[in-house]
Amino acid sequence: MNPPEVLEAGPAEAEGRSTIADVARVAGVSKATVSRFLNHREKLLSPEIAAKVEAAIAALGYSPSPMAQALKRGRSRLIGLVVADITNPFSVAVLRGAEKACQEAGYLVMLFNLGNQSQREREGIEALASYQVEGFILNTLGADPSAASEVARHGKPAVLVDRRPPGMKADFVSLDNADAVRQAASHLLGNGWREMLYVTEPIKGVSSRVEREAAFRAFIAEQGRAANGQTLEAGDGDEAALAQALKDWRKRAGRKPIAVIASNAVVTLRVASAVAQLGWQFGVDLGFVGFDDTEWAPLVGPGLSTIAQPTDDLGHVAASCLLERLQGRQLPARQILLPGRLVVRGSSRGMGQ
Repeated sequence: MNPPEVLEAGPAEAEGRSTIADVARVAGVSKATVSRFLNHREKLLSPEIAAKVEAAIAALGYSPSPMAQALKRGRSRLIGLVVADITNPFSVAVLRGAEKACQEAGYLVMLFNLGNQSQREREGIEALASYQVEGFILNTLGADPSAASEVARHGKPAVLVDRRPPGMKADFVSLDNADAVRQAASHLLGNGWREMLYVTEPIKGVSSRVEREAAFRAFIAEQGRAANGQTLEAGDGDEAALAQALKDWRKRAGRKPIAVIASNAVVTLRVASAVAQLGWQFGVDLGFVGFDDTEWAPLVGPGLSTIAQPTDDLGHVAASCLLERLQGRQLPARQILLPGRLVVRGSSRGMGQ
């Protein structure tokens, strides 16, 4: 917003941003005349009137509202992005990729953060729709069935990232969760970690959490006696309970080496806190692989092994899919799964390595 400026061509000072009415008053013309000038229809005006309007605009420092101009053309050039949790490094990284692709195409991104509250999904979509966004990129919890009907009500195209709200047919871009879990579990088993605990945030029907946990159970079932595994749901603030669960897990395992697969970076931090409470060492007392390769992963203990998600590509592909829809391309709903990459550090190396 422009700061208040003194009006040299009028008797009073402007408070806040100047309007078309201010320009019309200073130039001594109607608002319709000013509108014709702003819409480059000077041929409908005499040179004298056009000069007066131009002088008034210069004196007031007037600039048209980009939003108002866009709405007159029926295009806002805005993309609405709903994310489950802006404190999650995954969400931030996907946002960067999507924003970059949108900017390159001449669009701006408006963000709504759910704060991990699934009941706000409908609210977020409605709030962004009120700004006349042209489409949505949704990285929500995917647990609110009303989100699908809300998007449909506004008639805007949408692309889903990582999670799928029930009953919503739209382009879906995600990590290949089954392959990523298999990479992590196979690596741990290959290095001698036979007893595995999959630690996840409460699943609660969130599609990506469901898929990863199911993939873990499937892997363990395939191994027969070669590996054992269980799932533990760990909520926020449960580090003490998580530490006790890890302690109990190691006791049940006896002499068999135990390892944890953490479902995301948030869970990784909780596991690291629990390990510190127990006085354990990663790669010695506990094997570990976590989803999301954060900047701090190499700095914890001997370095935490991770599954690096192609977050920039996820955001970029999601934005590209949406832009295709906005350009009028008619296609069946697509599912695009991108591979993760195992990054090996000290936390998962074999015993004695």
